[in-house]
Amino acid sequence: MDSNYTSLSKNSSFVELELKDDNFIKDGYSKSNIEDDLDANDIDFDNLPLIFGEKKSGSGIYGAVFNLTTTIIGAGIMALPATMKVLGLVLGVVLIFLMAILSEISVELLVRFTVRCKASSYGEVVQAALGKTAKVISEICIIVNNAGVLVVYLIIIGDVLSGSLRHIGVFDQWLGHGVWDHRKLVILVMLVIFLAPLCALDKIDSLSLTSGASVALAVVFVLVAFTIAFIKLVEGKIEAPRMTPDFGSKKAILDLLVVIPIMSNAYVCHFNVQPIYNELEGRSPQKMNRVGRITSAICVLVYASTAIAGYLLFGKDTESDVLTNFDKDLGIRFSTPLNYIVRVGYVLHLVLVFPVIHFSLRQTVDVLLFKGSVPLTESRKRCLALTVVLLALIYLGSTMIPNIWTAFKFTGATTAVSLGFTFPSLIALRLSKEGIGLSHKEKILSWFMLVLAIVVSIVGVVGNIYSLAS
Repeated sequence: MDSNYTSLSKNSSFVELELKDDNFIKDGYSKSNIEDDLDANDIDFDNLPLIFGEKKSGSGIYGAVFNLTTTIIGAGIMALPATMKVLGLVLGVVLIFLMAILSEISVELLVRFTVRCKASSYGEVVQAALGKTAKVISEICIIVNNAGVLVVYLIIIGDVLSGSLRHIGVFDQWLGHGVWDHRKLVILVMLVIFLAPLCALDKIDSLSLTSGASVALAVVFVLVAFTIAFIKLVEGKIEAPRMTPDFGSKKAILDLLVVIPIMSNAYVCHFNVQPIYNELEGRSPQKMNRVGRITSAICVLVYASTAIAGYLLFGKDTESDVLTNFDKDLGIRFSTPLNYIVRVGYVLHLVLVFPVIHFSLRQTVDVLLFKGSVPLTESRKRCLALTVVLLALIYLGSTMIPNIWTAFKFTGATTAVSLGFTFPSLIALRLSKEGIGLSHKEKILSWFMLVLAIVVSIVGVVGNIYSLAS
């Protein structure tokens, strides 16, 4: 008797019906029909190779963790000891944990609605919830935020290698004063030789290895700084730190208002969540949430250790960029080599972090300016041209902005808080009204993040304007 199915081997350990006739696929349910009828939040299609073909390649969980961690742990870590000087140890540590928890919640909400809306970028999920105008605003926020962060990276590289008004650079200590430690030249050489080749890569999973190396270098910095602080604490060479904020003067209160947006800036990675999720092997919301939680745990440990150690080491003399404090005798054995390890190691860390932030910056600029064109991965010339233009503009910005504190306090109060809290909470609340429900607890958290974002933005902007005026 004729049959539409082939016979099975007796040794088969599972049942698989193979159609001999292709009419069912043509006239009945196809792969796309099946995908549409199933809930993408419950079924992970990439883990069903027997139905939908071979498993797609991509980055594993730890590659994704490295990329997301690298997005977070950049230059912001250098400003945290200075925030401790303003907030005091107790409030500073509490805010580090609180911001990590809120950031992780907002990332999980963003991932959930990204999958629901089948969005491939931050802008697309914003458009699905809030419209085209909001999408454009979110993309402008990404561009301003990421460009500001990259400018900060170059400022730090210049501070460490070439020095600043009050601090000696590594090249000056090694080779003496000369053309080789000219700030603008040093930054330009680093940009052309080290940063540009990495920024020319067109896939973020290509940066997994460099991201892993950058995380390792950040951990080395934390371990060295924490060890030095512990030794000096045991030897009684550290003054008692302030545990609470100082409300004794108008300047102290103003510093407190300005520093809160800097703290909110510390965990902003949301613009890279979609690209990392898109290239995650066997991707699913549950797997991406696992990536986010591992990343948050790593960042809390690194941030808290760095902030405490840096503040204990330098106290009231802690600079806005704590790396610049490591140009002097630390008061322990092997102080000079440890200083070089800390500063040069973190410069290498920033070199490896730079292309990860640049990736989302370039993608967003491309979407905004070349809407409807072929994907950037399919247009090598456009990719390289955008890379060159963006790097040139970032270099110019690094020569005009005086220090990282100036950059962080403005981006932290505006674009960073918008990307990290305002847009994710608005997306969750808006899509919840359209039948994609939130639990009661999630609604409360979304409203809390939205109110917090608005308050931080207003306080930060007013504080920044007042500090400039005074």
